[in-house]
Amino acid sequence: MAPAAHARERLVLAFGDSLSAGYGLKAQESFPAQLQTSLRKKGMAVRVHNGGVSGDTSAAGRGRLSWVLAGLKAKPDLVILELGANDMLRGQPPAQARANLDAMLTELKRRNIRVLLAGMRASYNLDKKYRAEFDAIYPSLAQKHKVPLYPFFMDGVAGNRSLLLADQMHPNAKGVAVIVRRIQPMVETALR
Repeated sequence: MAPAAHARERLVLAFGDSLSAGYGLKAQESFPAQLQTSLRKKGMAVRVHNGGVSGDTSAAGRGRLSWVLAGLKAKPDLVILELGANDMLRGQPPAQARANLDAMLTELKRRNIRVLLAGMRASYNLDKKYRAEFDAIYPSLAQKHKVPLYPFFMDGVAGNRSLLLADQMHPNAKGVAVIVRRIQPMVETALR
């Protein structure tokens, strides 16, 4: 039996806020574009859809999830769920972000869609109690929903001025490359 001429293209949805959307970057410098390029260089037939919206809170993401999934016209093989930073930056109660992320994970599970949860960490300028509550959201939801957790989306980038835009919050193109390099092994594993 001859092997298939072309592997089916896998669909990954990068669903998040400005960190996924590519705030302040050219389209080809965004996280979804760089991840797609990197996966394809490894011989994977993958399309990464940019489902990021700058400024989105977990509530806004929850509100648009079904609409975005319907607009894809195909069931994603993987959703990288990256939300919560704007909730924290606005000082919203961690319980609110937890409930919204929990609802999105429940909906994705109901649709039988694989998820890679990308965690966030609270800023050090927030009080200890808030940080502890916020930082606990991602590991506990990953455990509850039995999904893989990439502990901190901005790992290796946060606090490194050379990898951030002038606002010192969003990654520049080099910063996105670091994020892609670090998260890609988990993305590849999730797609297998």
